[in-house]
Order: sequence, then structure tokens, then C-alpha cells
Amino acid sequence: MKTSMILLALAFVLAACGQEPAAVDEAVVEATPHEPEVSIYAVAVANPERLDGDYARDAGRKPEQVLELFGFGQGMTVLDMFSGGGYYSELISHVVGPQGTVVAHSNKAYLNFVGEEFTARHADGRLVNVDVLMAENNELSLNEGEFDAIMLALSFHDLYYIDPESGWPKIDESKLLAELHKGLKDDGFIAIVDHYAEAGAPEETGTTVHRIDRAIVVATMEAAGFVSDMESDLLRNPDDDPSKGVFTPELRGKTDRFIMRFKKSQ
Repeated sequence: MKTSMILLALAFVLAACGQEPAAVDEAVVEATPHEPEVSIYAVAVANPERLDGDYARDAGRKPEQVLELFGFGQGMTVLDMFSGGGYYSELISHVVGPQGTVVAHSNKAYLNFVGEEFTARHADGRLVNVDVLMAENNELSLNEGEFDAIMLALSFHDLYYIDPESGWPKIDESKLLAELHKGLKDDGFIAIVDHYAEAGAPEETGTTVHRIDRAIVVATMEAAGFVSDMESDLLRNPDDDPSKGVFTPELRGKTDRFIMRFKKSQ
């Protein structure tokens, strides 16, 4: 297609100069090989500047497909809530590009958990379009309509995690989700990836095995003024045991996961 357009443009230029354009051989044009398009998601995942440890996680997380499913795009302003070590913060920063912004949220408990990864991720301004937002549980405050998208990657269950001794007091999930609702643009979305708990499992699994029943996510989000408009089985794993903790050595990085996108209810 690109070659055809170039040849046609050349024909117009020659005609304008009073010259008779040569006949365009359509067979040659059609035989010209096309360069395959590379998606912004593939480019982000292949970026050689990513931290070394990130590449090992890609097989289990399938970030290229996940980010495309959600619809992250260039120029967006995105909040990566409970960003952990920043795996998705960096990928999304490459997707949104220089005209976009990522706000990587964290708190003291998460920083203690991820160790030096967060520091290495954000050292020396290596991610120029990423801003760090430190806010402890129940202290998040967002500007109205600030974000095109909010990411909760493997962290929705943390709304029900309770460990005051490690600096994680009980979260008022209604208050936090109301803040996310306020901070999200009317046409924005919330992207959620999390570990399946057993069907009917209580909220306490957020503490015991770091999982959440999908039904709790749906009910909680709907109560907060959101509605699901996309769901995918991309990260399903029937070999997972949902009664076991996600940090069990044989399960880590291989858990059965749901992918859901929510938008504001109309």
C-alpha cells in the first residue's frame, strides 16, 4: 500500500511538470513486500533498557497482550496503584510515550517488600515520564478527572490484606475506591489483574493466601460506581491450586489469574 501511494504521488508530480508519467505496473506494486507493523506493546516489552529481572516475568504475565487488551495508548495519564517494584509502571511508561505520564504509587510497606527493585527502577530519572506518589493506606488523595486509566496489577486483594505490624493497617476499601472514582476521567478505565481465590472464598484470603474471589471484585467495584466492560481468560491456569498461597515456590508466577476492565457506570 505504501509503495502504491508513493508511485501515485510521483505520477501527480510528473503530470504537474508537464511530463507524461510512465505507466504504473500494478503487478510490481502488488508484489512489493510490506514491512510488518510492530505494535507499541511489543516495542515496550522488547525495550532493551528494561531491568534485567523483568524479562523473566514476561512469560507468566504476557504483558504485550495484557496491555493491548486493556487499551493503554500513547499520550495517556495513568496511575499504577500499589505499583510494587514498578514492572508495569515501566512498561506503561513506554506505551504512553513522551506525551504521556505514569504516576507510580507506593507506600512504606510495599517498599520494604520489594527491596531495591523500586529504587533501581526510578534511580537517576531513568523513566522520565514517571512520577512517584507515596501515600499510606487510607491517605490517598487524587485530583478530579486526572487519569485516563488506573492499573491494579496483582494488588486488588491487598484492599483486604491486614498486617498492622508490618505497616499495613486495614484499608477502608469504599473510601479508596471512591478516591479512584474521583480521579478517573469519565471515559477512563480501571485495569485489574489478580489471583483467583476459590469461588465463595471470604475477603480474608487477601491476607491468608494473597488471592481474591472474582465475585468480590465485581460486587465491590459495582458498589463503588463501576461496571465491567471487558474480561479475558488470557492468564488462566487450570493447574493452579487456589487454596495455596501465591508465594508457594511451585506456584509463584504461575497462578490462575483473571483480567477485568471497569469503567464508570453511566
